[in-house]
Amino acid sequence: MQKGEQTRASILHRAVSMASVRGFEGISIGRLASEAGMSKSGIFGHFGSKEALQLAILEFVVEDFKLNVIGPALREPTGETRLRALFANWLDWTGTELLAGGCPLVAASVELDDQPGDLRDSLVEQQESWLDCIRRMAQKAVAEGVFRDGLDTRQFAFEFHGIGLAFNFARRLLQDPKARTRADQAVDRLIQSAKA
Repeated sequence: MQKGEQTRASILHRAVSMASVRGFEGISIGRLASEAGMSKSGIFGHFGSKEALQLAILEFVVEDFKLNVIGPALREPTGETRLRALFANWLDWTGTELLAGGCPLVAASVELDDQPGDLRDSLVEQQESWLDCIRRMAQKAVAEGVFRDGLDTRQFAFEFHGIGLAFNFARRLLQDPKARTRADQAVDRLIQSAKA
């Protein structure tokens, strides 16, 4: 990795951490420059605009999510074990040091739901891809005969995702010490209810 790429990655790492706490709109070029020990023009030189920075942050988060959540789950041999690993990885990922304020994708979904533009469009595309990933793992479990024939895998993905959102809410806002246990029990019930 060349120096410019290393600097850009370092800036994005800081920006993701900020977005996790302050949201995408809470990131200013000035504040990021200050935290990164750079000038505003230095940050601007890497991204060109606040909007381009926000899109780069979203792409960085999505790539990190794929690397640490989806990728390891796809190495599991069966649809059910993939789903269980996917859920555990997702919840673990939201508690990493990088994401001090929780999942920036969840925060961005609330922040951007009524804000038209490229950032919202990109987030929608990524979230649709995420739901499709869950659905395909459930379809694999159906094809393997573990989940019942005729299972509505779109509904399964909706509920699976909803449990993760409820976990984020309970852990971050309510500071429920049993949030993880509750989420694990809920996803286990969902999986059991899908079985043949």
